[in-house]
Amino acid sequence: MKKLFSLTLVLLIAASGVFAQGNAKKGNYVGKGGTPHEVIKGNNMTISYGRPYKKGRDIFGGLEAYGKVWRTGADEATEITFEKGCVFEGHQVSAGTYTLFTIPGVKEWTVILNKELNQWGAYGYDKVKDKNVMQEQVPVSHTDKVVEQFTITIKDDGILLAWDTTEIFIHTKF
Repeated sequence: MKKLFSLTLVLLIAASGVFAQGNAKKGNYVGKGGTPHEVIKGNNMTISYGRPYKKGRDIFGGLEAYGKVWRTGADEATEITFEKGCVFEGHQVSAGTYTLFTIPGVKEWTVILNKELNQWGAYGYDKVKDKNVMQEQVPVSHTDKVVEQFTITIKDDGILLAWDTTEIFIHTKF
């Protein structure tokens, strides 16, 4: 009887740990849409984002239309967590987790931090845009090198977003 009780208790504790994790984004995983996701950490921030592939497609101005809000990745909208307050592209931002949206353009992109979390894509952005924490324009760089898979890289002074032959840099200061 004691063995049965002990076994039941162990199973209940183990199951509660699994359910408590919920949608926690820890480590790399495959998103609901089948796209690889990556969680990167560095310089007082953590970024969780989907990493779609180019697959021979025209990306910006094609797959991702100019002037339209983009989830900045694939599947779930990209989320960024700041461990402490920072200056994000010239705007003071408090510690916490935000959704990172962008609006691609030929010569510049709009970078947006939004308080609404757990968003699928950017489909509901118009309903939550009043929760924007900041919005700023950043210049675009075009490269000769093709980046096949969307990549975000944390640098000492900011964040580099690269896909296809397009790059943008978002300045951060802690």
